[in-house]
Amino acid sequence: MRIPIHREGWPFIAIFAVINAGLYFLSPWATAAFVPVTIWCIAFFRDPERTPPPGENLLVSPADGVLLPIVQAAPPEELGLGSEARPRLSIFMNVFNVHVNRMPVSGEVISLAYRPGRFFNASFDKASVHNERMSARIRPSGSGDPAADLVVVQIAGLVARRIVCDIKAGDRIGRAERYGMIRFGSRLDVYLPLSAKIMIKEGSVTKAGETVLAQLQG
Repeated sequence: MRIPIHREGWPFIAIFAVINAGLYFLSPWATAAFVPVTIWCIAFFRDPERTPPPGENLLVSPADGVLLPIVQAAPPEELGLGSEARPRLSIFMNVFNVHVNRMPVSGEVISLAYRPGRFFNASFDKASVHNERMSARIRPSGSGDPAADLVVVQIAGLVARRIVCDIKAGDRIGRAERYGMIRFGSRLDVYLPLSAKIMIKEGSVTKAGETVLAQLQG
């Protein structure tokens, strides 16, 4: 069975395979012990196809993982959206989840902002504020109102050391399309417009591009 792999994974898979081959000449037992690590590396970079659900104005999960407690919080200040609190949906990805990130809605990338930071455990609430992050401000298709903009934030975690973001300001992207990934455990935050209706409960398991998080109004 063919396992689709994200392009970011091939260098790591090659390194792990070389290590496995080298260990074979030292000790077959060492090779056998390292094989599960190589299999995990392959699984980490898997990139399965996803089919978004039918329906108007549905916002889907940008990541596989578990939905953390839903809170009210101000979006990243570097995006210029002000300090008014919005509903924030945070998805924690462990090292066994698919780590390819997908766009929650179809729309236009209004702006991007990278901010260096710490590497706290991504399941902690303070990770949203203090950790390294890449924030994207998205205007849903058909909307000319800045108040309808939403924010998606890729956040590095405890062992994550690289955020990959393949979009730029001015791009138009479809709902559930791939737009990046984070290597080795992390978190994605979605800041909703105030008019959005949340359609998921904390603790729910999510699949990127398929699980509905909210419905946008209008």
